[in-house]
Amino acid sequence: MSLALGDKLTLMIDDIAFGGEGVARAENFVVFVPFVATGEVVEAEVTEVKKRFARARLLRVVTASSDRVEPLCPHFGQCGGCQYQHLDYSNQLRLKHKQIADLFQRIGRFAADVIAPVIPCPQPYGYRNRIMIRSQWDKFKQGLNIGFLRADSRLVVDLEECKIAEPALNDQIKFVRAHPPPKGGIKVVLRIPPTGWEVPPDSFFQNNFFLLPRLVEAVGDCLRRGGTRHLVDVYCGVGFFSLELGHLVESFVGVELDRGAIKAARRNALARGRANGEFVAGAAEELLPALLSRLTAEATTVLVDPPRKGCRSETLELLRQVRPAQIIYVSCHPATMARDLNVLCAEDVFELAQVVPLDMFPNTQHVECVAAMRCKLRAAGPKLSLPTL
Repeated sequence: MSLALGDKLTLMIDDIAFGGEGVARAENFVVFVPFVATGEVVEAEVTEVKKRFARARLLRVVTASSDRVEPLCPHFGQCGGCQYQHLDYSNQLRLKHKQIADLFQRIGRFAADVIAPVIPCPQPYGYRNRIMIRSQWDKFKQGLNIGFLRADSRLVVDLEECKIAEPALNDQIKFVRAHPPPKGGIKVVLRIPPTGWEVPPDSFFQNNFFLLPRLVEAVGDCLRRGGTRHLVDVYCGVGFFSLELGHLVESFVGVELDRGAIKAARRNALARGRANGEFVAGAAEELLPALLSRLTAEATTVLVDPPRKGCRSETLELLRQVRPAQIIYVSCHPATMARDLNVLCAEDVFELAQVVPLDMFPNTQHVECVAAMRCKLRAAGPKLSLPTL
């Protein structure tokens, strides 16, 4: 089928892909349309044409799904922050579960039944404790737009509040608008600091306080089932998992590239009286060999909580060589997670026991997952012999 920019199509939505776009077909040509629901008939206008697929913008819903609801935010569909405000929350949970299962089957060749039901957030709106707003000069109104990037461009949507942000952050948005940046192109990070934790301005901390206890519970359950004595917490940030779960092991060590976060982790440990571990600053692939050489693999759990791009190949290969008794993988990107777990499980070195998804990001495409892996194939020969730190 030959499609051109500007073509108007009537489409049946067959599925919702990971990322939030609806999947339709026009004479076997795949067309992606945002802000739709499975089973809907819609009218859409083609905005991009590639060799094997096209993208279109939603013009009108001809036949609406029973899962469709009225979005709370007046900017939904323009703002690129949310993808699912038009869907009933229970349907969002089912959709995310299906998307994760599909990704793990396609990318990792894992069975769908390894994916547990998605743990819901008790508060689908007003939950984000950190947002980044941008300023951009609008030559038409001769003033600054202050808000988030649009869903379809790099332009900024001017807004006064964010429906998924905590109320205190919306107060901060009002303050920024009352005291705007001097020019466009400036990013402003707004944050509510977690109670009882020291977190440097640029260091990572989970964005949803409301579901944080369930995340700790999910990781803790994995650690208990592993029955290990030592924990190596890779990409540890300010020491959140190490310090929340350090009482479950004899010893722990946290590894983090962000030196400011490591200093904060040490102070967080002192504040909690947690004395059975240490925090080390540096790249995981450089520090892990020496750290793991000090421990008995059969008694060690390695927890990895990498950025969205996943683990470096050197880190994955080292874990395959050392073969700790358990790996717990925490990620907000199921696709890169499935890719990395597939590498770890190759040749039956590790086995994926379960993936527990948690909806840390309601009304958006994102979802947090906790995966528990156990070693199936012990390393032959003596323990890895490497210099200690």
